[in-house]
Amino acid sequence: MPERRTVALVTLGCARNEVDSEELAGRLEADGWQLVEDAEEADVAVVNTCGFVEAAKKDSVDALLEANDLKGHGRTQAVVAVGCMAERYGKELAEALPEADGVLGFDDYANISDRLQTILNGGIHASHTPRDRRKLLPISPAQRQESATEVALPGHAPADLPEGLAPASGPRAPLRRRLDGSPVASVKLASGCDRRCTFCAIPSFRGSFISRRPSDVLNETRWLADQGVKEVMLVSENNTSYGKDLGDIRLLESLLPELAEVDGIERVRVSYLQPAEMRPGLIDVLTSTPKVAPYFDLSFQHSAPGVLRAMRRFGDTDRFLELLDTIRSKAPQAGVRSNFIVGFPGESEADLAELERFLNGARLDAIGVFGYSDEEGTEAAGYDNKLAEDVVAERLARVSRLAEELVSQRAEERVGETVHVLVESVDDEDGVYGRAAHQAPETDGQVLLTSGAGLGVGRMVEAKVVGTEGVDLVAEPLPGSFASPSSSEEAGR
Repeated sequence: MPERRTVALVTLGCARNEVDSEELAGRLEADGWQLVEDAEEADVAVVNTCGFVEAAKKDSVDALLEANDLKGHGRTQAVVAVGCMAERYGKELAEALPEADGVLGFDDYANISDRLQTILNGGIHASHTPRDRRKLLPISPAQRQESATEVALPGHAPADLPEGLAPASGPRAPLRRRLDGSPVASVKLASGCDRRCTFCAIPSFRGSFISRRPSDVLNETRWLADQGVKEVMLVSENNTSYGKDLGDIRLLESLLPELAEVDGIERVRVSYLQPAEMRPGLIDVLTSTPKVAPYFDLSFQHSAPGVLRAMRRFGDTDRFLELLDTIRSKAPQAGVRSNFIVGFPGESEADLAELERFLNGARLDAIGVFGYSDEEGTEAAGYDNKLAEDVVAERLARVSRLAEELVSQRAEERVGETVHVLVESVDDEDGVYGRAAHQAPETDGQVLLTSGAGLGVGRMVEAKVVGTEGVDLVAEPLPGSFASPSSSEEAGR
């Protein structure tokens, strides 16, 4: 019998990274590796790193060092870095962090089993030299699909593999292995980004935008439903661009109703939407399709026109507020979240006041605020009119306080509403928690149900909001709301 090999995947960063980790898990399990949850129980600890901003990079380095500390104290023999930070820095990361026994880029994913075995055997796999991945695909979106098979695209493995190749193999089995039992799973809609925001380095190491085929997205969703998933969240760097390289920029509008009809799926959520690319037809589908959450994760970043132009983005306070009015005219209970950067080079007090004007009028359910810092390789890093660090820190604290007040107020506005809550945790001491349609996993708060008798994880419950705890809601299940295993997600319709 072959020697038992164990591997643990430690995932940092966004939901896209979570999908990539589950693809790596599928590849490894298909080649005979045993997946374990704890790194200390694994021969190899694979850390899927994030390389977006300094704080995320620090977390990734800390995770690699923590895994390295396990060597010599248990089973762990090797620590390997994969993911965005590994892809972005390659040899530079390997030299700066000798504690990592390997630094693997996206091009190594298809051969991840061989790479880990080489490292486990004491061999060395040369770390890659980073390159601008935008140059790997044609400039014209229409020509990219033909070249896609020649480029490593994490999370784009075919979603209908021959029997025996993938975990839980059979019809529709994707090259993916679930790493938890959550009733929620992300599905990658596309990879890369064609936008050229001056503060963002993601396109350089994730590459140009390329869509997955609708059949692959559908088949993977069906497989996830077979695994007990009740909610799928569509992720990419920019979901509003989906289909442009497949000849149909409105492809998302036709795909969403099909996903909502998949047996077992109770909610479909779309993340990462660009305000400048929102279309009337897409708003209509997101606000009127049963089981599609009326949820808008809109990347505003700022609202002062001058700052947005310096970011190479579009819009202004009034246009953004008009967009939100349009959404709420169709779905009054629609959820909206966004992130913002303060202290961007050249940002004036008047610009900051304009952002505050937008936040006060926007009634957002969740707000992320970040202070600007230079990212190497970005255009903004070369700007001259940088603000002092203490000024950025003061503005970050000021807007963060405002954001906290505003999201609490928005939560209070929801008292009296009826929401459909997907139960995600049931605990005798902590209670029963879930999320409503306006709450995405990890980022947007949750709902505490006042009664959990007979409830289990994965149940959809109709409940009335009776109170708040900051951004979180307290809701009382309605009589008979969980007499059947699940109910359609139609909150806000």
